[in-house]
Order: sequence, then structure tokens, then C-alpha cells
Amino acid sequence: MKKQIGLNEHRKSRNLFALAAVGLVGTMALAGNMAFNNKAALAEMSKTAINPVKPYANAPASFADLVQKVRPSVVSIFVKGKQETKKKQFGRNFNRRENQPPFGRGQDPNLDQFRDFFRRFGGKQGEQPQPQNAQGSGFIISKDGYVVTNHHVIKDGSEFKVTLEGGEELEARLIGSDERTDLALLKIKAKRNFPFVPMADHMARVGDWVLAVGNPFGLGGTVTAGIVSAHGRSVGASPYDYLQIDAAVNRGNSGGPAFNLKGEVVGVNTAIFSPSGGNVGIAFAIPSIVVNKIVSDLRKAGSVKRGWLGINIQNVSEDIAEGLAMDKPQGAMVTRLIDGGPATKSDLKVRDVIISVNGKDIKDVRDLMRKIGEINPDEVIDMVVVRDGAHKNVSVKLGTFPSSKELAALQRNEPALDPQNKALDDIGLSLAPAREVGKGNEGVVVTEIDPDSDAARKGIKVGDVILEINGKGVNFPNEVSQQIVAAKEKNLKVVLVRVKDGPYYGLKLKTEKN
Repeated sequence: MKKQIGLNEHRKSRNLFALAAVGLVGTMALAGNMAFNNKAALAEMSKTAINPVKPYANAPASFADLVQKVRPSVVSIFVKGKQETKKKQFGRNFNRRENQPPFGRGQDPNLDQFRDFFRRFGGKQGEQPQPQNAQGSGFIISKDGYVVTNHHVIKDGSEFKVTLEGGEELEARLIGSDERTDLALLKIKAKRNFPFVPMADHMARVGDWVLAVGNPFGLGGTVTAGIVSAHGRSVGASPYDYLQIDAAVNRGNSGGPAFNLKGEVVGVNTAIFSPSGGNVGIAFAIPSIVVNKIVSDLRKAGSVKRGWLGINIQNVSEDIAEGLAMDKPQGAMVTRLIDGGPATKSDLKVRDVIISVNGKDIKDVRDLMRKIGEINPDEVIDMVVVRDGAHKNVSVKLGTFPSSKELAALQRNEPALDPQNKALDDIGLSLAPAREVGKGNEGVVVTEIDPDSDAARKGIKVGDVILEINGKGVNFPNEVSQQIVAAKEKNLKVVLVRVKDGPYYGLKLKTEKN
């Protein structure tokens, strides 16, 4: 009954509004006739007329001229091939556990929040392996027909076609692709001159206009406008910083360009932030300064060669920094030397914190990944690491960064690091030798835990196996106690604890005050 009354009231208010609007129009018309019949009133109106607002500097009244200039260089890309999928979207869904970055979650809560909603966007979905006709976007960068797009648009393809603005379809061949930056380079097979666009040689500023052109949902030649919203965004496991833009992009916009007002490409649209998978005004583009370097390498060699240390790393938290007697949390902590990797042939050790490479400070994991990736394989690098509270120089001859399949094979013999496993504060825990409870021959097992302890607050649970305390292996409960006593004698408030199949964690020791 209440709902019906509310509906009637709504209808009445809507009718009253309509009558009021009609009355207002009539009044305005009457006033207009009176004014125009009165020359004095008309002259007075002209004196008080509002001057039209001028556009802001460099803001066009229309983007039509710019669109007309750049749109002929933007193409739709169709990829034919077999895609082995189990309801897998063409591209990546960063909300899925199996697609988490190789260094694990928990290193940066802000990045984790983004990863939980990232969606790659490209073509269609399928239940069973079958031929796929994927759609994406791209743009021509040279008059002889080189085309830039995303790696995830073409990765499962065997045949490639591009459709020009006028609808002409042309075959293309794959020159090369780079999974790490999600970029790919195609070459149109036809031998003639094509319209092309230049790449910007500078980073777009936050607040700059951008125009996105692409093939969303197969609707080729779609144009949307917005601004650069932010710099330095992280997308998945990539160490590179991305532009954030608010021009509307959707599935099929992958690989399409983001233009500035000069008609230069400032970014390649590659990912969106969206709970639903559709546009919500937050998109990410690979900056042109990154694209320029990668495309140049692909054009020359068909691939990108990067340096590789062969280690697993994690960010340094405040607790870990305190446990290592560091002044502040910085750098990247080594949690594993990958078997057969370059680091195993050097003096680098697990628990080392890398704070400098070739004289350049290292801020965090992404910074180290980016700097190592910019160095050529087989070069010898000089690093400064923090080890046992002291700085130490370490040199490593870099290897070549492996493909995703090669990297997976290297990781296969050891479980991936699980940041959900937490380290141990011995006070408030009951322990037993792992060999006595069938948990292997190394370490001690947590058998009971005080719910008010620091370990409990950080997620330690019954059944966890502790392998090391402050870098020393432990197999018996009294060995844990000895390491805690030694830490207190050094006035340390935090100990570093390693849990089996997990990285190192800094745990605060209980004191009388807490």
C-alpha cells in the first residue's frame, strides 16, 4: 500500500513539474515578445548580456580536427588461432589467484588493491579449446606499415589481419612481442604508403588532454576523450609505471593509442580498473617513452633482451628493517636464489637486502626489477647489500631474463612464496621438533599459540614449520630460545623468522610493557 501511495505521489509531482515547466516557457515567451517590442528594454538587455566563456588555453572547442588527422592511422586487429581456455578471457584477469605476480601478494597493499580488480580486455570467451577470432586495436607508426598493439591481443594467434578506417582488410605478420611490457609489433604485408602517427618523446603531464581511439566491442573507429589522471600506476607484475587516464576504454580498446592535442601517441591503452569489467573511468596506458624503446628492440631483433639476477625478492617492511638494524625500510630482500640462476654463481645470499645497483639507490622490488631489466645480459653489475647489519659489495654477471614458460620451469621444484605465512615470536608459542610430528627433518612446528601474541596477530597458526631465526637454522625449541636471548642481548626488538615455504618476516619481541 505504501509503495502505491509513493508511486502516486511521484506521478503527481512529475505532473506538477511538467505544468510548471510549461508555465515557465509561456512566461518566457511573453516576456520575450514584450522585450522585443520595447527598444529601450532591448538596449538594456544588450548591456547586461553575459560574455561567452572562453575555453582554457589549448583546450579546443572541438576535437574534430584532431580526430580527422589521427584516425586514419588507427586500425582494428583481428587474430585467428587456437586458444586453450577454461572460461579464460582473452587477456588476463588479475582477480584470479593463478595470475598473481611471481613475487606474491602482500608486498604493497595499494598494489594488491589494484590487482584485485584489474582486467585485461581484448576478445571473446570460450568454454573449450577452439578457433578464436579475437579483436583488438592498434596504430600505424611508419609509412611502410608497422603496427603497434598489445602482446595479449596477439599472443594466441597464428593469423593476423588489420582493418583500416575505410574498412579495407589487409594481412599482417608478427614481427615480435614482449610479454613483460605487453607490447607487440606487426607489419602489414601490403607494399604501399600508409598514414601513420608519431610517438611522443616525453611523458604526458597529469591534467593533459588525451584522446583514445580504438575498436571497443568491435565498433572500430570509436573516439573518446579525457585527461591524464595520474602517473606511476602499477599493472600486474610489470615493473614499469603506467599512465592512468579517464578517457572511456573497454574490451577491444587493447593496443589502441592515447593521443595528445598535437596528434602524438602518449600511451598505448592496455588495462582497466573495473569491478564489472566495463569502463568506470579508470584506464591504464603504457607511456610512449617505454613504448619507443621496446618497439625499437622488437623492430631490430623481434624480441627484447633483459638482464636477470635469478632471485626471488620481497619488499622490506618496517619490522624487517628494524630486525636488520637498517635505518629505514628500503631496497629488495632476497628470499631465494633460483637454481642455475646468475646469482648462485656470486656471493649474493638469502636475506641480503639490495639497496644499490651500479651506484643507483633501490627503492623497492619494482625499482630493482626495472633497473635490472634495463641492463643488458652478460654485463657485470656492482651491488650494495645489507647483510647482518653491515653494508657489503657484491658483483653479479647478469643472465638473460627467461620467458614465462622457462621461468615457471625454474620455479617448479620449489613452491612459490606465500606471504600469508607469517613468522614467529617465540613468546606465546609451544614448539616441537618437526621430525617428531611427521613434518620433515628440518625446523620446529607450532603446536600451540597464545592468541594475544604478536605472532597470532600476524597470522601464525598451529602447524606452521619454522626453519630459521635471525638467519640461524633451528631444529629444536631450545635453539629458538637461544636465538631470542641472543637478539635481546643485542637490544634488538625484532627478530627475523622464516616459515617453511614462505619468505622472511619481522616479529616484535614481547616486553614487560606490551
